[in-house]
Amino acid sequence: MKTVTSVSGGQSSAYIAANHRSDYLVFALVTTEDKLCQHPDPHLRKIASEKIGREFVGTLEEDVILETILELEQYLQQEIHWVVGDPFEKVINRKGKYLPNIMARYCTTEMKIDPMFKWWKENFDEPVEMQIGFRAGEERRAKNMLDKCVDGLRQYKKVGWQKPIFPLIDNGIKRDSIVKFWEDKPVPFAVQNNCVGCFHRNPLVLRKKFEDHPNKMEWFKNEEARTGGRWKSDCAYAEIEKHKPQTEINFDDWGCDSGYCGL
Repeated sequence: MKTVTSVSGGQSSAYIAANHRSDYLVFALVTTEDKLCQHPDPHLRKIASEKIGREFVGTLEEDVILETILELEQYLQQEIHWVVGDPFEKVINRKGKYLPNIMARYCTTEMKIDPMFKWWKENFDEPVEMQIGFRAGEERRAKNMLDKCVDGLRQYKKVGWQKPIFPLIDNGIKRDSIVKFWEDKPVPFAVQNNCVGCFHRNPLVLRKKFEDHPNKMEWFKNEEARTGGRWKSDCAYAEIEKHKPQTEINFDDWGCDSGYCGL
């Protein structure tokens, strides 16, 4: 059985790729066609376009993610396969302009899991071991994932294609060890991984994102206006933007609240 690591752009999956070598590395890129979010570096846009096989305008994740994946590939000296689904706008339109939310996280399915599944289907004729980035202390999350498996395999479209394994848990690796490992390595990482305006994030964090990534947060706000929907049931992003800025937020205390997108 071949082993695959999904490289999300975060430090944990990159740590696995560096210390628990696998047969294949795969990266799913979230894209947008909105020029408001155009990546500022034309050279990197060209490289990304070549990697995904179509024009790349921008991403709803932090722009540094392109450098992360390219530099990680050089550091590891192992190819990272890029996969991509439809741009976020097209995904939303296909869903009847119904915005994804905590109860219906179809964005991850459409732009992460589905393109990785298609890549697997094109390249493999049997299930693969998938290295999952749950860290020591997150055993409950690992158990929840395993409990949903059928005959030990994660299912997608009624196909068992992944056998999840947890090298960080198995080796007792916690977040502090991962951060220390990357301190002197030539790979840049985003302050936080996954989409800038992810609905899993606390409103205080989202308000700070309006300062740090105004163009991308404007996209999330505009999508609510365009569709008439909401990312979060309890407040609109236009309301979050009006909140008093919180300048003392330490993003180390605000990891991904779902832990799902990089898997």
